[in-house]
Amino acid sequence: MQIHYDFFKVENDNMAPEQGRILISEPLLNDSYFKRSVVLLTEHSENGSVGFVLNKPIDLQITDVIKDFPSFDTRLYVGGPVGKDTVHYIHTLGELIPNSVHVKDNIYWGGDFDRIKELIREGLVDPSQIRFFLGYSGWSPRQLEGEIENNAWLISEAESSRIMSPDNNMWKGILNELGNRYKIWTNCPENPALN
Repeated sequence: MQIHYDFFKVENDNMAPEQGRILISEPLLNDSYFKRSVVLLTEHSENGSVGFVLNKPIDLQITDVIKDFPSFDTRLYVGGPVGKDTVHYIHTLGELIPNSVHVKDNIYWGGDFDRIKELIREGLVDPSQIRFFLGYSGWSPRQLEGEIENNAWLISEAESSRIMSPDNNMWKGILNELGNRYKIWTNCPENPALN
């Protein structure tokens, strides 16, 4: 008996990419930035998309890359392959940071960097309220939709607390919560040829 079932076909159940949603890479995506990644979309429009990889920490602190930054115990994450020499951030500080972009719920993107440094110097920011990234993930118009049509990304929602959590196992955790269809992805070897 022949089985006609594709375990790696993504079923997004009419969920389209939009600001505030997450993208979860399929298990065999062979890209150094996006392999087994979870990406928060901070912008999505007809002009393209911007997001940040949430689960790729690097062994650097923000003070290692910005010398005049106040002492602050937080790690940096690889945000994506674009603008790798730039620092970006998401936060839950809302209106405290002028010019921030509201992403969803209590999650904001960017804003006045000098104000962030000032609040940190004053001890008014907890590391759980902000996440810093080197680089970002960017897609030109319709590029992300094309990748989704080619089964590269599963689209889902995530609670703000999960988005702000520095969870390196986020990819597996979210897939396990999405049910048996995607739980199987977590057991797939990163390189099936070595299995």
